[in-house]
Amino acid sequence: MAYDDLREFIRALEKHGELKRIPFEVDPVLEITEFADRSVKSGGPALLFEKPKGSDIPVLINAFASMRRMEIALEVSSVEEIAGRISELLAMQKPEGLLGKLKMLPKLADLASVFPKTVSSGPCKDVIRPQGKFDLNYLPILHCWPQDAGRFITLPMVFSRNPDTGKRNCGCYRLQVFDGKTTGMHWQTHKQGAEHYRRLQAKQGVKSNVTRMDIAVAIGSDPATMYSAILPLPPDLDEMMIAGFLRGKPVEMVKCETNDLEVPANSEIVLEGYVELGELRREGPFGDHTGFYSLDDEYPVFHVTCVTHRKNPIYATTIVGPPPMEDFYMGKAIERIFLPLMRLQLPEIRDISMPAEGIFHNLILVAIRKSYPGHARKVMHAIWGLGQAMFSKCIVVVDEDVDVQNSSEVAWKALNNIDPERDIQFVLGPVDSLDHSSRLPNYGSKMGVDATKKWPEEGFTRPWPDVIRMPDDVRARVDALWKKAGL
Repeated sequence: MAYDDLREFIRALEKHGELKRIPFEVDPVLEITEFADRSVKSGGPALLFEKPKGSDIPVLINAFASMRRMEIALEVSSVEEIAGRISELLAMQKPEGLLGKLKMLPKLADLASVFPKTVSSGPCKDVIRPQGKFDLNYLPILHCWPQDAGRFITLPMVFSRNPDTGKRNCGCYRLQVFDGKTTGMHWQTHKQGAEHYRRLQAKQGVKSNVTRMDIAVAIGSDPATMYSAILPLPPDLDEMMIAGFLRGKPVEMVKCETNDLEVPANSEIVLEGYVELGELRREGPFGDHTGFYSLDDEYPVFHVTCVTHRKNPIYATTIVGPPPMEDFYMGKAIERIFLPLMRLQLPEIRDISMPAEGIFHNLILVAIRKSYPGHARKVMHAIWGLGQAMFSKCIVVVDEDVDVQNSSEVAWKALNNIDPERDIQFVLGPVDSLDHSSRLPNYGSKMGVDATKKWPEEGFTRPWPDVIRMPDDVRARVDALWKKAGL
């Protein structure tokens, strides 16, 4: 059964030896970051700081910071199980005969369980603090890195609605705390929250009374629901429905006190409020997942009008910085879970990998079943046209016999297989907002590398050599002799 809330997930982590409680005072300014960074890079556990300095609200960090913890979070023995469930759904066809319909029933029941359910109230309403009765500075919000502009909420579920369709979006956008009741709203230009903001601004020209955009921010929930906020989903596909699919149980949603948005009823802390259209403020710098500080820029301002929370809430957070960190493992799970969907569009793809050093958008390794001349280049351009995969700065395409999960093998094969002038292609287009090296913000060049074996039809007329490999029978004989030699 799905976790009821964050607390049940914490108990599961503890049961599996994946959580360490810190019972003494640690400062949210820099010190918790240093703890978390050391722990993730040494393969250490999730951390629950029971006495963060300046607050009596415990801090949970690194809850997703290993593949084992991702499996515990999603209640699977391997994240590949979720990919398998997606593949089964994609393969569903119209059933033939009574037996076919009976076999289909469990799958249809699974689908019925994914849709979120509105409830009248929930634990997130245990305590309601209206305007004038709260101060964000009381929360143990981290000041992560020395040159950060201040404290940042780093693992929020930010809810907004498409003003044209009314459909819900939930994204994970950092929030710099400006004071006790306002934060920044870091909507990068390509994100759905920013698109909702732009559409509402366009309506402002038609309806002069449209001046605000309602926002709700939930902090801490069951792990599948929290995780759904970071998933690269198509626009207007409800993240809470995907959360229901991941957890096998509907997400219960409850209406906010001061606007019409809904948030997960099991949330630990909820910030309700609005963004004033046209109001911008300098936000940043911030030590980001690139391992560098992202520069300051102007972003909308989030005005908090009400805070609700559970009794004795827990503050869930994360840090980003030089890889690997917690976000790498969250991204690795995305890579495995979404491979079937990518293969639905590009069936020639056998596997993909996004190494930690590539910080998601800087490098993607792709193994393909090559079928025709120029096939690798077709795959590059197709990936650049797939949602957030458009940010991929470097794409390296190899043949299907290369293990892209082994970066050393990819580097060996690719560096042997390429003629740089012939096999490297440059294109211009949108790049990630955090790419500090691009010639312009959000716009720059990308590189594709065709590291596949070249064919005569591609103009390669020389012989292509085989990889050195010992015959299997020799290896088998030496296996026995190896043991005999005591090696």
